Amino acid sequence: MLVAAAVCPCPPLLVPEVAAGAAPELDAARAACTDALGVLAAARPDRLVVVGPAAAAGPEIYPEGTPGSFRGFGVDLDVRLGRDGAGEDAPAGRELPYGLAVGAWMLGRAGWADAPVEGLGVGEPLAAERCIEEGRAIATRAERLVMLVMGDASACRTLKAPGYLDERAAPFDAEAARALGTADTAALRALDPGLARELKVSGRAPWQVLAGAAAGNPDLRGALLYEDAPYGVGYVAATWS
Repeated sequence: MLVAAAVCPCPPLLVPEVAAGAAPELDAARAACTDALGVLAAARPDRLVVVGPAAAAGPEIYPEGTPGSFRGFGVDLDVRLGRDGAGEDAPAGRELPYGLAVGAWMLGRAGWADAPVEGLGVGEPLAAERCIEEGRAIATRAERLVMLVMGDASACRTLKAPGYLDERAAPFDAEAARALGTADTAALRALDPGLARELKVSGRAPWQVLAGAAAGNPDLRGALLYEDAPYGVGYVAATWS
């Protein structure tokens, strides 16, 4: 059963080595993510599932120890999913998608050692119904399951945003942040995949996996830790517990 969740943004810019001189601009977001991971550790979990965006529809499972890299962003920095030294025999030739790599970096930065870890990649084409079904299945994997859910809101909040300015972006992000901050699973299930795609939202599918996983625990309550749109991209951090 899902007993706690942390929702975090996943821009590679959260990694200071990638952000370089701009690193201080996301200090508040990093601090919120650190606080969110603390909620997961406090839940005394049996297992942690990190869910994040992927290029293919998926779902694609990444076992503990799967490596990731930020070399594609010009930084000689490698990460590994999970606890230090765990899962080093993970299948060769596979790498974490960027969102899960950011999640792995967060766990390493926090010194995660509380429970076994696995990753799940879900892509933009995955239908809402499939996301919800996958979340329900995830919730059965452990008696005390926690989730780290990676994903960004729209990339269309300003003229200089990656997706340019779209007037629909701010209302979409506001509703998503409200739903994530209040553990409103019905609102997350109702997010429109078509609109999310047009607004370049990477978090839609991971958030809907979370909504499915939470279906078996109506006592979960949300808390919004961070909401902003630096660089014209919506970032949200929240906890459910």
